[in-house]
Amino acid sequence: MIRKIKVFLEMIKIEHTMFALPFAYVGTILGAVTENHHLPSWAQCGWILMAMVGARSAAMGLNRVIDRAIDARNPRTEKRAIPAGLLKAGEVILFILASFALLFWAASQLSDLAMKLLPVAVFMTVFYSYTKRFTWLCHVVLGLTLGLAPLGGWVAVTGTISLPAIILYLTVAIWSAGFDIIYACQDIEIDRKEGLYSIPARFGIEKALRIARVMHALTIVGFALLLATTDLSWWYLAGTVVSAGLLIYEHRLVSPQDMSKLQAAFFTMNWVVSTVVLVFTFIDLVVVKSW
Repeated sequence: MIRKIKVFLEMIKIEHTMFALPFAYVGTILGAVTENHHLPSWAQCGWILMAMVGARSAAMGLNRVIDRAIDARNPRTEKRAIPAGLLKAGEVILFILASFALLFWAASQLSDLAMKLLPVAVFMTVFYSYTKRFTWLCHVVLGLTLGLAPLGGWVAVTGTISLPAIILYLTVAIWSAGFDIIYACQDIEIDRKEGLYSIPARFGIEKALRIARVMHALTIVGFALLLATTDLSWWYLAGTVVSAGLLIYEHRLVSPQDMSKLQAAFFTMNWVVSTVVLVFTFIDLVVVKSW
């Protein structure tokens, strides 16, 4: 049983939750302070954590089931749980259903709007895995899906969607699309061979990295717009400056001639970026602000 649990955790890349979870809490804290003028409750934070675990587990499980044949033909992914025979597709489908059940249960404990928008989240988690079969904008679709984390946190505690919530959503979406383009560079040959769509496969690695740089420049613009439209102050600004430096360094780690540090650029730098934004937002709105 322990071995099976480890296989499931490896399948869904539980450590990659650090991309979206910090931003979910950025949306939670910022929404509560901006719209409700008080901090979210511990209960709300707990249910949001449960919703995030359910949503991300379902999304990754779906991706593994939907892409199992493609993964089996890709040397990088052929040892994933399903193609390697460590898990059966039926087992993963049961896991997906349980994950969606957790998401629905958690959302039901939050706002009415969170429940009304839940079908959108479910659709996006299913739809994303199919997009690389017909459009190189699949990275943008992934971004729009991951961006639901902070938007969901905002909606969960406020029951509303306002301009800052939309700015936060689009900012995280653009940031996610940017790092997914970098990640996709390692599969450029297999994508072309399989007839799959991605920005690296369509435009080549050099142009793909340029597009990712533009997206991450727009990410910093989005962070700055949040400063102008909310109660955030110079502590958050300091975090934005740090995040900008991290994104610049991320792009210095990879080049068309040397992709050996791709994993560090993709995983390490981006979970640090999301954590930095959360920490400085927390300091700004919770530690410094008097309640």
